[in-house]
Amino acid sequence: MRPSLLMVLSVLGICSTAQAQTLDKVKASGSITVAYRESSIPFSYLGGDAQPVGFAWEICGKLVEQVKKATGRADLKVSTQAVTSQNRIPLLQNGTIDIECGSTTNNSERGKQVAFATNYFYTGTRLLVNANSGIKSFADLKGKKVVSTAGTTNFQLLRKLNAEQNMGFELLAAKDHAESALLVQQHRADAFGMDDILLYGLRASAQNPAELAVVGEALQVEPYAIMLRRDDPSFKKLVDDSLAAMMKSGEFEALYKKWFQSPIPPKGINLNAPMSKELIDNLKALSDKPAM
Repeated sequence: MRPSLLMVLSVLGICSTAQAQTLDKVKASGSITVAYRESSIPFSYLGGDAQPVGFAWEICGKLVEQVKKATGRADLKVSTQAVTSQNRIPLLQNGTIDIECGSTTNNSERGKQVAFATNYFYTGTRLLVNANSGIKSFADLKGKKVVSTAGTTNFQLLRKLNAEQNMGFELLAAKDHAESALLVQQHRADAFGMDDILLYGLRASAQNPAELAVVGEALQVEPYAIMLRRDDPSFKKLVDDSLAAMMKSGEFEALYKKWFQSPIPPKGINLNAPMSKELIDNLKALSDKPAM
């Protein structure tokens, strides 16, 4: 066999291994790597003990239990990996992580790279501002500095809005949600554009929540979903079936009340965020339909 052909086949073999079906990979290795976000309150974030907590994180814990049953690996080792908006998709694609439990928007563009489970939250882009800023809507942003987190659909949406409607604001990129919020608190940015539920979470965890406000009409409603590797129907079915069982049994609703309508760590503040109509409808529809 010619060396060049051997090299090509070796590369293809490596790629095939990287693309291995998740359940087979997990069963063979005895390990699954679950990704979390460090500041996506209340979905996935670091609690007071610097360990991951949150609505998505707890759901993924229940999914891991189903993976143990499906693979027959009661001894399954669960590894954790922090991810950001920018590296979450590459780390899933290259096999570093097996499932991402955060606040990732399920949209058509990302669907070309990864797969998404049943949608489990719906949100829209709004603004976090200092309460005395005078900013009440997107129309008040002319001449202002607006920050959003790099690698998010929100950043892309704001850039498009600014260009198409000549909004006249300066758009800044921060590495994560915590940094974006800090820029507003330090008056280095006038507003932080992000999914409204994440803004409520960041406001609730701030040192002085009353100094911050979430304002503006939602630009568009988008679904969140757990992110999986593409072309892995057996793993997607396990995750979707597990979510469906939780949604039908009332377990999902109980978790929602725990994280969105009850005091949560680290400060015991209640977000008081009732389920949206879109989410209520999807508890029956069980759709994984992406945003456009």
